[in-house]
Amino acid sequence: MLVEIGQFALILAFLVAGIEGIVPLLGASSGSRALMDLCRPAALLQLALVALAFGIFIDAHIVSDFSVKSVYENSSRALPLLYKITGAWGSHKGSMLLWVFILAAYGGLVALFGNALPASLRARALGIQGLLSCGTLAFVIATSNPFARIFPVPPNGLGLNPLLQDPGLAFHPPLLYSGYVGFSITYSFAVAGLIEGRIDAAWAHFVRPWTLLAWCGLTAGIALGSWWAYYVLGWGGWWEWDPVENASFMPWLLGTALLHSLSAVEKRESLVRWTLLLAILTFGMSLVGTFLVRSGILTSVHAFALSPARGVFILFLIAAVVGGALLLYAFRAPLLEAGKPFAPVSREGAFVLNNVVLGAGMATVFLGTFYPLFVQLWSGIKLSVGPPYFDSTFVPILIPGIIAMVVGPSLAWRHGNLRRVVVRLVPAFAAALLIALLVRLFAPKASWAASGGVALAVWAMLGVATELLERAGVSRREWGDAWRRLRHLPRGTYGYSLAHFGIGMLIAGVVVSSAWRSQKIVSVRPGDSIKIAGFTLDFTGVAKKKGPDYEAERARIRVEPPHGVSYMLYPELRSYPRAGTTTNHTAIHTNGFADLYLALGKEDGKGGYVLRAFYNPLVPWIWFGAGFAAFGGLVSLADRRLRFAKKRAPAPLAARRAKAS
Repeated sequence: MLVEIGQFALILAFLVAGIEGIVPLLGASSGSRALMDLCRPAALLQLALVALAFGIFIDAHIVSDFSVKSVYENSSRALPLLYKITGAWGSHKGSMLLWVFILAAYGGLVALFGNALPASLRARALGIQGLLSCGTLAFVIATSNPFARIFPVPPNGLGLNPLLQDPGLAFHPPLLYSGYVGFSITYSFAVAGLIEGRIDAAWAHFVRPWTLLAWCGLTAGIALGSWWAYYVLGWGGWWEWDPVENASFMPWLLGTALLHSLSAVEKRESLVRWTLLLAILTFGMSLVGTFLVRSGILTSVHAFALSPARGVFILFLIAAVVGGALLLYAFRAPLLEAGKPFAPVSREGAFVLNNVVLGAGMATVFLGTFYPLFVQLWSGIKLSVGPPYFDSTFVPILIPGIIAMVVGPSLAWRHGNLRRVVVRLVPAFAAALLIALLVRLFAPKASWAASGGVALAVWAMLGVATELLERAGVSRREWGDAWRRLRHLPRGTYGYSLAHFGIGMLIAGVVVSSAWRSQKIVSVRPGDSIKIAGFTLDFTGVAKKKGPDYEAERARIRVEPPHGVSYMLYPELRSYPRAGTTTNHTAIHTNGFADLYLALGKEDGKGGYVLRAFYNPLVPWIWFGAGFAAFGGLVSLADRRLRFAKKRAPAPLAARRAKAS
C-alpha cells in the first residue's frame, strides 16, 4: 500500500508542478497578484509530495520490499542498513528520483526565503522551476518509474553493485546532484529576468548565494567521487578523464565562471549579458551530463540507463530547456543595459579573463568527451580520447586563469593599478621561484613543466595570504590594529580566500603526484620483498576472510619506511558470489603529504599474487584543497551580506526599450 501511495504522490507532484509552471507565469503576465502568489504554496506542496515519494522509496529498500523491481535489482537482505539506504540512489531510477527531489527542494527553499523579491520576478522564477520539475517528473514517471512492481515476489534481491558498497556512496550522489540540480535556480532566475528585464545588482544579490551553494555541493561531490574511485578501484589514480567524470567537471568549470560574473553584476552591474549566458549554459551542461550518464551511450559504473527512449526523452528536454532559453536570450539580451564600463586592467577585467579561460577549458573537455561519440555515430568507427589529449590541451589553457585568480582580487574595480599589484605580489612570487629552484636542486630529473607547476601553486597560495595581510594593513599599521582588522574582515573575504588557497593546494597535489609518482606491479609470494620510494614491503602471506555478502583474500604486508617504525598493511581482493564480481579493497597509509598505496590482484597460478604498489607524494592535497574550496564557499554563504535580497527593483524592460530607442 505504501508503494502505491508513493506512486500516487509522484503523479500528484507532476500535476502540481504543471500548475506551478503555468499559473504564476500567467499571473505575472496579466499582473494578477493572486495568481502570482500561487507559486509559493505550489512549490512547497510539490516538495512535500516528492519528499513523501522519495521517503517511501527509501523505506522500501530498508524493509527489503522485493515486490518493487528497483529494490529487487539493487538490494538484498544481506546488505548492511547503510547500503540498503544508499542503494536507493545506486540505481538509475533511484538516482533520477533523487534528482527530482533536489530540484523540488531548491524550488521550495526559494519559496520560503524569497519574500524580499519582487512578486513578478519570484512568480516567473518559480514558474520556470515548476516547468523544469514537470519535465523531469514526466521523464521519471514515463521512462524510469521507481515504483514499478514485479510478480511473483522474489524471496531475495540481486544485491547492490559491489563497487558501490562503500560509505562514500552515501554522500557522493547527493552532493553531486545538489550542484548539478542547484544550478537550475540560477537558470530559472536568468530566464525570469530576461522575460521582464530585471537584471541588476538586486537580482545578482539574490541569485549568487544559490549559485554558491550549488557550486559548493558540486565541488564536494566531484572531490568525494574522485577519492572514492582512488581507494575503491585499486588503480592508484585519482582522475582518468573518463566521460562520466567530465560530465560533472564541465558544469563545474562554467559554474566557477558564473560565480565570478555574478560578483561583478552585484558589485558594479557589469558583465550582465555574459552572466545570463553563463547561467543558461551552466545548467545546460548539467543536463548534457545527465544525458551522457543516463542515455546508455556509455558503459561505466556510473552509467545505469540502457534504454534508448530515455536518451531521446533527455535530448528533447535539453532542446527545450537550453534551446528555448538561448532563443529568449537572443531576443531579450540586446534590450538589457550593457553595464558600467571598465578598463581592461581591473577586477572586472580579471573576471573576464577568468571566464574566457574557464569557458575555453570547458570547450576543450567537451570536444574531447563528445568527439569520439560523434565519430562513432557518424561512421561507426570507435575512437578513444584519453589523458594525453586533455593534459596537453586543457592544462595550458588554465595557466592564465590561475594568474588572474592571484592578481584579480588585488585589483580595484573599474580601473586597477597593475604595477602596484605586481609590486605587492613580488615577495610571494620570489618565494614561489625559490621553491621551484629547490625542486630543481633536489629533484634534477624533474621536468621544467613540473617545477613551474609547483611555483604556480605556491604563488597562488601565498598570493591569498598577501591579499589578506594587505587588507588588514599589516605594512601600514601597528600589529594590534592590523590584527583587529584581520579578525573583523567580512566572512565573504575569508570565504574566497579559503577557496583560492584550496585551489592552490589542489594544483600542488596534482602537479607533484603526477610528476613524482612511483609505482610497481609485481608478482609476489610469501617471503618476498620489494622496494618502492625507499620503502621495503615484506609480503608475509594471504589469509581467507568472510564478510556479510562477500569472501576475501587478505594479504599481510609489513612496511619498513625509510625513517620511523614499521607497520602492517592489509590489502584485500573481495569476491561477491551473488553478483559474480570481484573488487579491490586497497590499503593506504598516509601522513597527509604522501600515500603508500597497495592493491592486491588475482593469484598468478604459480602460488603468487599480483601486487600493485604506488607511492603518491602530495596526493592528499588534492582532496584537502577541494575541501578547502568547498568550505570557503560555505564560509562565504555565512556572510550576513548574503542573507537577504535587496528590495530595490530595476526599471522594467519596457522602460529600457524606450530609453534605448
